[in-house]
Amino acid sequence: MVGQFPAVIITGARQTGKTSILRRMYPEASFLSLDLPANAEAALTAPEQLLEQYPEPVIIDEIQYAPSLLRHLKYRIDRNRSPGQYFLTGSQVFQLMQGVSESLAGRCAVLSLHTLSMAELLDAGRTIEETSYIFLGGYPELHVGAEAALWFPAYVATYLERDVRNILRVVELRDFNRFIRACALRTSQVLNYSDIARDVGIAPNTARKWLNLLQTSAVVALIEPYWGNRTKRLIKAPKLVFLDTGLAAFLAGFRSEEALFASSLAGAFWESHVFGQIVKQSASEGDNSVVHYWRTANGAEVDLVIEQAGGMALAIECKWKEHPNITDAAGLRALEAVEKGRIKEKFILCRTKATYKLADGTWVMNMKQFFEKSC
Repeated sequence: MVGQFPAVIITGARQTGKTSILRRMYPEASFLSLDLPANAEAALTAPEQLLEQYPEPVIIDEIQYAPSLLRHLKYRIDRNRSPGQYFLTGSQVFQLMQGVSESLAGRCAVLSLHTLSMAELLDAGRTIEETSYIFLGGYPELHVGAEAALWFPAYVATYLERDVRNILRVVELRDFNRFIRACALRTSQVLNYSDIARDVGIAPNTARKWLNLLQTSAVVALIEPYWGNRTKRLIKAPKLVFLDTGLAAFLAGFRSEEALFASSLAGAFWESHVFGQIVKQSASEGDNSVVHYWRTANGAEVDLVIEQAGGMALAIECKWKEHPNITDAAGLRALEAVEKGRIKEKFILCRTKATYKLADGTWVMNMKQFFEKSC
């Protein structure tokens, strides 16, 4: 993409390594950090003079603090369409996309950077058990010596002070802190704004606004419901999923992996883990497949449905066990019966050591085996 576009923007949650990757890949590039208040102010009041100080190629960090700078980059790019001039990073995805669509459409490639997947850690020689990975998560600093008990509180405090207070002008950060903890306890559950609002003591509209910030900050994802027949709606509410299980575990109050997997939330965190690994694998491969979930009014359910080209789909159940049986595939069979001819393959992703197939054709395998089969 660097060889095709004048600008490349990397989005993602804070501390996923966006800036580090760019500075490592382009050590000779100029570096402009808008995280510094003086630079952000200069970007607003004297943008051309500021840009003149940083010859291309230039890395512009935290562009969300001065989105008006995108208009000036457009002017410069239109004068010189050479590829690889500007590398931008940002943590507020939706705001950036609005600015990109208005100013840099057709001039900028957009990439998303997630926290490290388990496969990436293993490829880098970092041996880690799957349960430990789910509890710790994939933020890079946690895998190079940072202590989780100290790092996560600092991360959350920084997120609250920088993003929440600056963007939403939230005065009472304690309420928002309770809100994100309530969301963490609901990872992999169908979203109900009224329930969350009641538990936190805020209005449902406030819950909607605050959840939008979690989504734009790439902290959570909302999984929309699936239906092959667009005229038959099954359920309207999306499912809420934390993109990093380690952050969710900290916010939910778990201080050891033993406590997490002894709790009633073990299955929900396993499902969040499966979803996160699929999303990260897809992003690394440039795969734009969309992930949904399926549930009917009478309770039939499939955790994840991955739409593929040609209207086909992969159906996935997530089970926190080692030996699922035919009963565990009931939801998959129900979906297959409704969406005749659209379900390419059915899977139960669990902690099994060996792949096997159930009588109804459902594959039972672990995450590593799934990626080896589906790639």
